[in-house]
Amino acid sequence: MNLSTSKLMNLSVDELSALYDRIALVLTRRIENEKRKLEQTLHNLRRISVADCSLVRRTVRLADVQRKPRRKYPPVQPKYRNPADRSQTWAGRGKQPKWLVVQLKGGKKIDDFLIKGNPARSRSSAQAADASCEYRAQIPQFCASIDSA
Repeated sequence: MNLSTSKLMNLSVDELSALYDRIALVLTRRIENEKRKLEQTLHNLRRISVADCSLVRRTVRLADVQRKPRRKYPPVQPKYRNPADRSQTWAGRGKQPKWLVVQLKGGKKIDDFLIKGNPARSRSSAQAADASCEYRAQIPQFCASIDSA
């Protein structure tokens, strides 16, 4: 049935209402049929035997094995050491170790735990703050030079 917009516009209100009722009835029947089909499919899926489940598990394990291997990260030298137990170190990556958290809460600074003479350690936070202050001091001059241009 091919109803164009122009044909629909020519129908009376009673004819449109009757058409609407027929469409609603057909649509309801189709939805009920689709629901029955989905319920039957669900019932069939629930009846899968244990052997089928084990086959699925084996397939999933095979897929896990075929994954790409994780990228190897280079070893990182420790930057911080616990003065109470020199075997406890931290490279500065990831979550802070408990010994460091306790010391920081006690009022010490993270720079107090830097390993001296370690080439892997970065500049201290005091040096970084000084550099940051230098750049902040230059911002007003930079903004003034832009405004005057």
